[in-house]
Amino acid sequence: MDLDKILSISGKPGLYKMIGQMKNGVIVESLEDGKRMPALAAHQISALEDISIYCAEEDKPFKEVLRKMHEHSNGKEVGVSLSDADGLKKYFEEMLPEYDKDRVYVSDIRKAVKWYNALLKADLITLEEEEKGAAAAPAESNPEKEDGEDVKIEDDNSNKTQTKGKSSEPEEKPNEN
Repeated sequence: MDLDKILSISGKPGLYKMIGQMKNGVIVESLEDGKRMPALAAHQISALEDISIYCAEEDKPFKEVLRKMHEHSNGKEVGVSLSDADGLKKYFEEMLPEYDKDRVYVSDIRKAVKWYNALLKADLITLEEEEKGAAAAPAESNPEKEDGEDVKIEDDNSNKTQTKGKSSEPEEKPNEN
């Protein structure tokens, strides 16, 4: 889930995807209807990557909150009515029990639920495990290594050889002169 290009613009409804940059702002595309428009530097623009939710111990990045919402709702839209303040509080309490009830307002919860549903509808929510699994898959198909065989990695800078994470002195190489 790449949230650094997903933006919230103060005074504008919904979420926007950053398409390009101008000298005095950015060009954005609405996730809701796909319309493009400029967002000038005068607007208050926040990337979802930079947003976090207040919690008792430490603030949770919004990316983690989205992942918890996705797990809690089994990958479906959150079905809580946005006009039901008590329902929103109850949902957030079940999903993220450690959130700070004094500093996170119903309007914040409403916005988080709206954003989650918008990202889900735009198919922009992916779980970290899926991303890591996709990145790890090519590494597992190393044709040079067979099961049980040690892999040696030579570092050109230090002239040391590593085997399974252990470092050893370079092997004596016979002089060809």
